[in-house]
Amino acid sequence: MQSCKVPLFHQCPKDIISFETMNGRWVLCLTTLTRGTETPRKTMLCYLLPVLLAVQALAVLEVQVPDLPVVALYGMEATLNCSFSHAAPFNLSAVSVFWQLTDTKRTVHSYWGGQDQLEDQGESFANRTSLYASQLGAGNASLLLKGVRVADEGSYTCFVRVETHGSASLLLQVAAPYSKPLVTLAPDSNLRPGEEVALTCVAHGGYPEVDVLWQDGHGRNLTDNVTTSLVANEEGLFNVRSVLTVALEPNSTYSCRLANPLLGEEGHASVTITGQNMVFPPVALWVTVGLAVCLLGLLIALAAVCHRKIKESCEEARAAMTPLKS
Repeated sequence: MQSCKVPLFHQCPKDIISFETMNGRWVLCLTTLTRGTETPRKTMLCYLLPVLLAVQALAVLEVQVPDLPVVALYGMEATLNCSFSHAAPFNLSAVSVFWQLTDTKRTVHSYWGGQDQLEDQGESFANRTSLYASQLGAGNASLLLKGVRVADEGSYTCFVRVETHGSASLLLQVAAPYSKPLVTLAPDSNLRPGEEVALTCVAHGGYPEVDVLWQDGHGRNLTDNVTTSLVANEEGLFNVRSVLTVALEPNSTYSCRLANPLLGEEGHASVTITGQNMVFPPVALWVTVGLAVCLLGLLIALAAVCHRKIKESCEEARAAMTPLKS
């Protein structure tokens, strides 16, 4: 019969097939099957090998986390969900849970031996993390993070070990609502038609960077002559300031809208410039007065001419009727 040759996952000291641990994982352990002349035995192992490999695959612990990013509100609590499944019953003392930052490998929270092990925990996470210890037996290894900060944003990895181990990573995103925007006008008095003015929209204490949209009274987007700046404070939250420069028109309205990419539209503010805010320049005023005086003089002259013409017509008619009477 044809002999069966398989790769060696781990060389055993004895001539048997078994499962042993290597670096914390269960591996298939077997010796070279071409040794000796026991052909029936080798043939049987050829058929059993796929089954043994399948059993080994089932021995890997499955750890699950959300596929989509977890959005946490600044200053609030956030739960980083992590669950695991284990086929056989297990003792809680055999469970180890380890949370760390994926990129820097900094320890966020550790648990083994039936209790928290926080000696190596990063200082920024001190007194802010906990597990749902009473639910570990049900496969819940989720992490509760309190007082969420901007610096907490990033990728987290959940490691779980129960005889075998597994891990999975998730993304945490932080969001903070901006204050209600405020729009101001400069200058705010003695405005003249066609004069350029600056409309300023400000909002404070939000995260992440916000999109600012200016619109006119007809809902048209205004993208020209717009300058937007964001400055982060000590907590990492942003203060936004956007300036729109426009040429004024009477009875015009301008609005500023904020759109947080994680929270959606947060609010808007608008300003309406009426005729009361505007004055005519002195030259235009004198021109207007001059035109009005000229028009009034023209009307008076026209009235005088009409009156004289009517008077002359009446006198001519009276003169023409006098001979007839005599």
